[in-house]
Amino acid sequence: MGQDILVVAEHLKGDMADVTYEMLGKGRELASATGGSLVAAVIGSGVDTSSLGCADKVLSVDHAALADFNPEAHMAALEEVVGAASPRLTLVANTSMGMDLAAALSVRKDLPLVAYALNVTIEDGNVVATSQLYGGKIYAESVLEGDSAVVSILAGSFPADAGRSDGAAPVEAIAAPAGVEDTRLRFTGLIEPEGGDVDITQHEILVAVGRGIGSEENLPMIDELASALGGAVAASRPIVDSKWLPKTRQVGKSGLKVKPRIYVAVGISGAPEHIEGMKDADLIVAINTDETAPIFECAHYGTTEDLFEVIPALTAKVK
Repeated sequence: MGQDILVVAEHLKGDMADVTYEMLGKGRELASATGGSLVAAVIGSGVDTSSLGCADKVLSVDHAALADFNPEAHMAALEEVVGAASPRLTLVANTSMGMDLAAALSVRKDLPLVAYALNVTIEDGNVVATSQLYGGKIYAESVLEGDSAVVSILAGSFPADAGRSDGAAPVEAIAAPAGVEDTRLRFTGLIEPEGGDVDITQHEILVAVGRGIGSEENLPMIDELASALGGAVAASRPIVDSKWLPKTRQVGKSGLKVKPRIYVAVGISGAPEHIEGMKDADLIVAINTDETAPIFECAHYGTTEDLFEVIPALTAKVK
């Protein structure tokens, strides 16, 4: 096996996912440590690779049968890429698509796999991966001593900007494996969720509400504060489960991961699953009458005063 780092690019409908750039940025760091090259694997049909200039080269498997994600077909193609590249380490996104590929690649190539990874380093020539387990309750460090390994990366673990580049990497074509168009699995269609009225991942200021808000009738108060701050309203899972706000507003492990400049947590206790989705905010303000609430462990500022007094006062002050 060589010393190259292989990043499996994830894309959908022609758009590269942010986690692809996260892995490229981290891959560049790892390649420097191993002395190898950074290689991007692109599997699909007519995929634009011009944004992958962070890589030293791109290995592309282009076939009409790979236009839509099919675990069986894409795995066969990835196996060809890994065989050609012989990488020291293969990075795959820990997503619904990536988990299919990482597990199958591990079995077919008899390679160790570390999933749910938040960090990867090279120490004394070995790959060391840190994984998050049980919704952030446990962090496990794995040392992979073999010649090659697979690590699946949790989205949001590294800065995406580190992997973005204006230049384009040279592309080397890899022939699609025989029978890629004749698999047992068939892609029949993509069912997309209805678009939300806002994209909370793009807002710099979020006011998030939890079960402490009491009832749906109190949401306008939160919306007024968010509007005054120039931000948007987000929510913890109980609010979404109660159908007070759409799924597109949910922050957390089963929702969206956000990194705003300011995150105001209103009536949110701070379960590990929620913390995972917002812990990287630049400034976290917690409002909760329970002084033992876990949210205060990650908040920069907090108050245990009644939110029904704090929110109107804060809104008036902002205005």
